[in-house]
Amino acid sequence: MDFDGLIRNFPDLTMTGLEQGSIYALVALGYTLVYGVLRLINFAHSEVFMIGTFTTMVAWGWLGFDQNSPVSGIGTILLLIVVGLIAGAVASAVTAVTVELVAYRPLRRRNAPPLAFLITAIGASFVLAEAIGIYTKRAPFGMPTVVEPSVLFSLGAFKVTNTQVLVLGIALLMLAALDQFVNRSRLGKGIRAVAQDPDSAALMGINKNRIILLVFVLGGTMAGVAALLWDIRYGFTKFNIGFLIGLKAFAAAVLGGIGNLRGALLGGLLLGVVENYAAGLFGGEWKDFTGFVLLVILLMFRPTGLLGESLGRARA
Repeated sequence: MDFDGLIRNFPDLTMTGLEQGSIYALVALGYTLVYGVLRLINFAHSEVFMIGTFTTMVAWGWLGFDQNSPVSGIGTILLLIVVGLIAGAVASAVTAVTVELVAYRPLRRRNAPPLAFLITAIGASFVLAEAIGIYTKRAPFGMPTVVEPSVLFSLGAFKVTNTQVLVLGIALLMLAALDQFVNRSRLGKGIRAVAQDPDSAALMGINKNRIILLVFVLGGTMAGVAALLWDIRYGFTKFNIGFLIGLKAFAAAVLGGIGNLRGALLGGLLLGVVENYAAGLFGGEWKDFTGFVLLVILLMFRPTGLLGESLGRARA
């Protein structure tokens, strides 16, 4: 164990963990929303994120941005971020809605058992991943760095880069917007009503299918934003990139309390930070292992997660 290395690199590990954790948190929101309303673990959500990463980079390519055209100028960077955000969010939202209409809704109409939904979710995940794998010939797809990392300011020993501020800022902004939407808007009240008691909500005139569709749109949009942040931070993607990210995002959702929007943020940030501390202390090969050990230990003592509040009872 390298305690000296952990202490020496503590500021960098913390900021990097928060940056990675914010991406986990955005993806985790999709798991939390769908589970809160349907009590369904949408394992295809990881591929919703993956498709967003590809679409964002394809959109950048349409703008003429490729390996031979490095980015320069604030205006160009802002244009790429806005276009990537729209492209990734729309593609991921459309993919999520398609999964709901094609894979899950027919099962609900037939009152299928929960196991059928679980198998279908896993099957949909493999279908999406393999389809993109065949299309890309399983080759990684990359772009040069959209935002070149540089130190923006320092807080004592903590050196904060522009990419960290960008990733954390966008993630927190999207979470705040989603939280306010769910807790303040008319449609958000419909989501909470269906999550709490779908039968009573239907008697009150709430269209359950429309609410479920909205939930998939919102979850897909959050995954698309996470895809943009991933592309900005890492600059590459591949057909199976969603697998590990999806598992970590699901773990983050469970850590915070699945069905709780703010719990998804807390779980994502905590998981990202703990992973990086483990990498600094034990070595990079322990990074993924430690995150899931943390999940198991926490659930032994708090099965409902850190916040543990269901979407149907959540309040601002």
